[in-house]
Amino acid sequence: MAEIFTPFLTAFILAYALRPVCLWLEKHRLPRGLAAALAVLFGLGLIFFILSLFIGLLKYEIPLIRAQIPNWISNTQTWLGPKLTELHINFDWASLKVDAIQKITEHINENADTLMSSALDTVLLSSSSVIAGFVNAILIIFVMFYLLIDWTHFFGLLRTIVPVRAQDTVHHLAMHTDGLLSQYLRGMLIVVSIMAVYYSAGLALVGVKGAVALGVFTALMIVIPYIGIALGLSLAIISALLQFGPHTEVAGVLVLFGIGQFIEGFFLTPRLVGERIGLHPVAVLFALLLFGKLFGFFGVLLALPISAVSLVLVKYLWSVYTQSTWYQK
Repeated sequence: MAEIFTPFLTAFILAYALRPVCLWLEKHRLPRGLAAALAVLFGLGLIFFILSLFIGLLKYEIPLIRAQIPNWISNTQTWLGPKLTELHINFDWASLKVDAIQKITEHINENADTLMSSALDTVLLSSSSVIAGFVNAILIIFVMFYLLIDWTHFFGLLRTIVPVRAQDTVHHLAMHTDGLLSQYLRGMLIVVSIMAVYYSAGLALVGVKGAVALGVFTALMIVIPYIGIALGLSLAIISALLQFGPHTEVAGVLVLFGIGQFIEGFFLTPRLVGERIGLHPVAVLFALLLFGKLFGFFGVLLALPISAVSLVLVKYLWSVYTQSTWYQK
């Protein structure tokens, strides 16, 4: 069932996120169909931009890993060699260096373009995966486009399905949910923009090469709680280690990310996103694991918005329960 619902759920969330773009274009006297098409193209362009950032990071980091392995082994030998000698343990460091370089040459190509080609060849071996991925991509774009065109008509049709006696309640819940998600999306857009400038400038001051791509990528990953910032920090530390080794620049990266997390967690997110979602950190992690298992990578991205919507329904049901005569007796 997850395979069936994932494309439609993804298309709905993307259409919701792109609807302000579509409405802005319509206000500038563009036909609705053209506005929807341009909004879809804008969304696809943003996705390709994020992917290009990640591929750019790989293209820069992979050759560095291959080039720095001999230095790492030499530094390890300098630090660990005397201790092993004291314990009368003989270790062939020259052989280790030669074997390591040989293995890395075999398994890591010179650049990310060749690596991506190898990955693509592997994927192409499974024709069913390629066909399924292509069909899902076309389905998501198709559904997203028509949702943008018929958004008002679609929800008007849903309203007619709801019993008349429940329409006011459903409308109230829908408005509450819409306000919550709108605040979340607008707030996250501002937070990501500010943190992209902060991380890019900070990494550039530390001296890390590819600072802009790494900073923007780290800021974009903020939308995945805990996991996103951990990924960005890991990439930044690896990049600093590859360029400078275990020196003060690595400490600079740690300080930079520590201050960034403090600013984002205690100032930007509470003020710009707000605390209306009200999810406990344990609940956030559970939602990430649950939706990731059910809907894959898009489930991880959509875990927080879906959890926020679920929280609205839970709070409403709880209020109905506590106000019932059965509870109060």
